Amino acid sequence: MHYPYQISSFEQYEAEYKRSIDDPAEFWSSIAENFVWRKKWHTTLNWNFTDPKIEWFKGGKLNITENCLDRHLEKSGDMPALIWEPNDPEEHHRIITYKKLHEKVCQFAHVLKNNGVKKGDRVCIYMGMIPELAIAVLACARVGAIHSVIFGGFSAQSIADRLYDAQAEYVVTCDGAFRGAKDIPLKSVIDDSLIGNRTVKKVIVATRTRTPVSMIKGRDVWWEDEIKKVETLGLHDFPAEEMDAEDPLFILYTSGSTGKPKGVVHTCGGYMVYTNYTFVNVFQYQTGYIHFCTADIGWITGHSYIVYGPLSAGATSLMFEGVPTFPDASRFWDIVDKFKVNILYTAPTAIRSLMGFGLGPLQGKNLSSLKVLGTVGEPINEEAWHWYSEHVGKNNCPVVDTWWQTETGGCLISNLAGITPAVPSWATLPMPGLQMVLVDEAGKEIVQQGDETISGNLCIKGPWPGILRTTYGDHERCRTNYFATYPGMYFTGDGALKDKNGFFRITGRVDDVLNVSGHRIGTAELENAINMHAGVVESAVVGYPHDVKGQGIYAYVIYQGSHGQNTHGTAELVRKDIMQTITRIIGAIAKPDKIQFVSGLPKTRSGKIMRRILRKVAEGETDNIGDTSALLDPSVVEEIIKGKL
Repeated sequence: MHYPYQISSFEQYEAEYKRSIDDPAEFWSSIAENFVWRKKWHTTLNWNFTDPKIEWFKGGKLNITENCLDRHLEKSGDMPALIWEPNDPEEHHRIITYKKLHEKVCQFAHVLKNNGVKKGDRVCIYMGMIPELAIAVLACARVGAIHSVIFGGFSAQSIADRLYDAQAEYVVTCDGAFRGAKDIPLKSVIDDSLIGNRTVKKVIVATRTRTPVSMIKGRDVWWEDEIKKVETLGLHDFPAEEMDAEDPLFILYTSGSTGKPKGVVHTCGGYMVYTNYTFVNVFQYQTGYIHFCTADIGWITGHSYIVYGPLSAGATSLMFEGVPTFPDASRFWDIVDKFKVNILYTAPTAIRSLMGFGLGPLQGKNLSSLKVLGTVGEPINEEAWHWYSEHVGKNNCPVVDTWWQTETGGCLISNLAGITPAVPSWATLPMPGLQMVLVDEAGKEIVQQGDETISGNLCIKGPWPGILRTTYGDHERCRTNYFATYPGMYFTGDGALKDKNGFFRITGRVDDVLNVSGHRIGTAELENAINMHAGVVESAVVGYPHDVKGQGIYAYVIYQGSHGQNTHGTAELVRKDIMQTITRIIGAIAKPDKIQFVSGLPKTRSGKIMRRILRKVAEGETDNIGDTSALLDPSVVEEIIKGKL
């Protein structure tokens, strides 16, 4: 497939960037012309950041799956669309061509329709990383239903909260999932999440692990049985539902700074154009390349760079069920060699974890097929960047360090592979269409003087097609979270540096959200979960530097009795009980690395917890605590320092 909008030189990047800022509507209109529309839009862009109200390609009619599947059938029908590598390397992989994927998506679209799903309905998908997950996502889009994928690591309580918030009426799941050495009982987690649920009408269950499951008559149906009904009728096509460019495509829940999950809404037209544009340009995709994004489709990276970005570009996308260290730490490298992978896109956490195994797992691996390496989810440190470039890329592959968020739809800041300069641990330059600015706490733009490097809070002036439109069912929350802190701008929640070349380096979150292994976890959400434990009086959670995860979780807990000692056992047992509570309420991904029992927390006289102090202690900077005179009880700080883990 030819991409007339693919940037091929630094000079062209500069020219395109200038054009995109001078006239964003004209720029993105020219990109959007390269897609299949049932009806052209009458207004390219209509926006304000006050309400906020953002509309791209207004009046345009399309279905994203016609762009991801149908338009490739004539020329590339026999080309692999998805390659699936199972958890167990002994199990056979699957290769699904565009023709076959189109057929499977159409069949499952019929299954959805037969079970009552219609345009605008919310379908929650809770599955392992199997092709049926991608098929379910695309089938929802084909019938015009709004999909909400939930990562397989979330607890029943987390799922129940999301089902309630989305008022979902349908669930697609599996009997279980394989992940490394673990079997995850997905269906039984869904069953627990549905206790007391009054909206879900149908649960469609795909077979994967053969785990015994309970199937409730009238509510639960097997995927395979439903497909057989469709096959018996010989239905291999499903006319795609016509959608407005601004109709919602999906809801994806992300951690907010309050305990309640926040459903980010992306729409059909702008999201499609933006994910495709960034995929083609950041990775410099060439026809025939095998693109291996190691993310889970339960996160935005999987939505944008396993499913929608690659498939809309006619690419071959590799999805992997397992983890990088199973059955051993050479698994990624074996997959690269097995399928002659050209683009490898993974998280700094995975790279740092694999670094810990030394160079042994890389011995005897060829890896010569690799052309581009990428990182995503959190800032990458220099040591990991160099290790990745040298030992995986053989100093022969550009490393793209992509910075973006669930809310942004696709990459916002990144070097373009081999086209724009790469600087270790710097995300470098913004994508065309993005006006990035740094502001101080008062919202005043920080202006560079000469060659100085400036630092501030990262904001964006003006919209791009992939920006979120709202938070589901609560538009005011969208406004206050992203547009109210600095009026007239989108606030990313991240701090950044900007050097004399206009390159950006992300320094991390500046709000009450932790970034652990690329997963965002709200401190309020985590504290709420800890406080649910019967013996906990109060808690405060902060992040601290972690060698593998980037950011670790440090929890300070006031427990009934002293320092976690109670009649039920030792502090260690209480820690385990608290961890179990968190796992039940949020999921294992939110478990703290350290839990320190304290008798009090550093609070101001008005009752506000001084997290700055707790952060300093967790980071080991106890000589640099700063002024504690405003505290209600400054002696608490000395005790916390003494008890540091």
